[in-house]
Amino acid sequence: MQAAVLEQFGPSLSVQEVAKPQPGADDVLLQVEACGVCHSDLHVAEGDQPPLKAVTKPRLIPGHEVVGRVVELGANVKHLALGDRVGVAWLHATCGECPPCLEGRENLCRKAVITGVMVDGGYAQYMVARASHALKVPDSLTPEAAAPLFCAGLTVYRALKNAEVARGQKVAIFGVGGLGHLAVQIAKAWGAEVIALDLDPAKLDLARQLGADQALDAGSADDIKALRKQGGVHVAVVTSAAKAAYDTAFRCLRPAGILSVVGLPAEPLTFPALSLVGIEAKVIGSSVGTRDDMRAVLDLAASGQLRCLTEVQPLAEVNAVFERMRRGRINGRVVLRCCAQH
Repeated sequence: MQAAVLEQFGPSLSVQEVAKPQPGADDVLLQVEACGVCHSDLHVAEGDQPPLKAVTKPRLIPGHEVVGRVVELGANVKHLALGDRVGVAWLHATCGECPPCLEGRENLCRKAVITGVMVDGGYAQYMVARASHALKVPDSLTPEAAAPLFCAGLTVYRALKNAEVARGQKVAIFGVGGLGHLAVQIAKAWGAEVIALDLDPAKLDLARQLGADQALDAGSADDIKALRKQGGVHVAVVTSAAKAAYDTAFRCLRPAGILSVVGLPAEPLTFPALSLVGIEAKVIGSSVGTRDDMRAVLDLAASGQLRCLTEVQPLAEVNAVFERMRRGRINGRVVLRCCAQH
């Protein structure tokens, strides 16, 4: 089969022929139809995140936003059938026994196995998935529409959920990119008043088209001042990886506001203790999501309330996609069509 392989940490993958994998008793073999390209894949390939680098398998096939058809069932698999279309996310498998798992936070499983990092992912014609973590995709969603939801959609859903976004609240989304444009739609679906902030006028236009109540220039002192004069926001979700976005978001919080950390700047985040205490602000982190979260995301998309802006490229163009990602020249998400017809 054809696959994009990480042979050594660096700027590019090697697109080559490799052996088709074989599923174990608890697995399914998928014929991959589409796989989203996530910024985490770029971090994995370049080895610039030490915790990920330490657990990355040799000769890795990346990719953790996968949609494909079940073409082979492991001996123990009963709940899936040949031909089912399923999706695979960041969590290849969880233990179900550690405290986070038992508390309903399997996304924090201490023994988690990560798709496209610790086991091969979806930058290939075929991949093996743990059947328990392969979720059925609604028939109304195309593979290309569904694939990015398995990380980008899931991540911002979890962030908004953890921040306890409620109807009528003011919610600011900092960064209207691959994650942010989905966060705008989810917050809007939940009845929030959505304020989108970005430096790119085109992305602000997109936010308006997706239902944002306000679209503000994150670099404009006047726009930020106006937002603060409105009383600030209940929740600020930062999907940008720029530390400056966090500094601005913190200043836009209303008393008892919540700052949700999603984007990952290279440098540490800093907040003045007096300012933090003075408004009883909360700073919370959010990590991907659970299978139940993912089912909720798919339901939103199937109901027409959530749509990912996608661009489809062949698997052979993965390195060109990575280069565009480095330069910040991707709108929405790129989805690789993984040559499932062969």
